[in-house]
Amino acid sequence: MAILPILEAPDARLRQVSEPVERVDDELRRFMDDMLETMYDAPGIGLAAIQVGVAKRVLVIDLQEPAEGAEDVPANRVKKPLYFVNPEITWESEELATYNEGCLSVPEQYADVDRPARIRATWLDYDGKTHDEEIDGLLATCLQHEMDHLEGILFVDHLSKLKRDMLLKKLAKLRKGSKAA
Repeated sequence: MAILPILEAPDARLRQVSEPVERVDDELRRFMDDMLETMYDAPGIGLAAIQVGVAKRVLVIDLQEPAEGAEDVPANRVKKPLYFVNPEITWESEELATYNEGCLSVPEQYADVDRPARIRATWLDYDGKTHDEEIDGLLATCLQHEMDHLEGILFVDHLSKLKRDMLLKKLAKLRKGSKAA
């Protein structure tokens, strides 16, 4: 498996709309394995293909929640990778949930984003099997966040212009500081 370079805002490729995948085959599975390894290495809980420069409707998620009854430390987090190929949201609740989101393509920046609390989605998994499920909680938030990437949307696009500009200014300052070091 390989660690892939993650694109960071304002890279124009992050604004591309991703193309549907024609079939789930060994080459796609290898790519999804590389995406997952890249996400774990970052570390993150979700990654869309476009974030590694591939404009395909593919994303991986692993919430890495702690084992039941265990203290929430990295050693106790259980890996349960999920693979989404050609995901589509077919229904969303009117009720919203607010989550403090971050993004591997907008490093070290976080902001509260409101999204539907529950969604119904369809997708193909790692083996090409079709799923149609209602999803809530952090998984619903994460799936919506990653699916936004497939449309060229970043979480900062959900913020007011003032908040977005402040966040992007902080990111630029952070980058300048790390280049000077």
